[in-house]
Amino acid sequence: MKKKTIALVAHDKKKPEMINWAIANKERLSQFELCGTGTTAKLVAEATGLKVKGYLSGPLGGDQQIGAKIAEGKIDIVIFFWDPLNAQPHDPDVKALLRIAAVYDIPLATNPSSANYILQSRFLDAQ
Repeated sequence: MKKKTIALVAHDKKKPEMINWAIANKERLSQFELCGTGTTAKLVAEATGLKVKGYLSGPLGGDQQIGAKIAEGKIDIVIFFWDPLNAQPHDPDVKALLRIAAVYDIPLATNPSSANYILQSRFLDAQ
């Protein structure tokens, strides 16, 4: 059975939250292929020792790269800790990523609580 791929994305003010979440869930995350946008992928890999394939930084096209991988059927889950209280210079890319996840029926967590629900789901282990 092919491992499912989880994309990890976090806005700057949410990166510490993502790192803490990834550390707390390191064992479970080790069962999946991981990828993420630039700095988020690097920080999670450094903090957990897990292999995380890095794409470009979100504002430089990383959100679009993740969206393209979703469209290609190469990403199964998106964990995106976005910052709803601060406008992002690349808001159109953020909205496009959220939209493509919805279009392709990809589970999308936007905070630690929803990410925990997804990681604990019995559906994750199904083909």
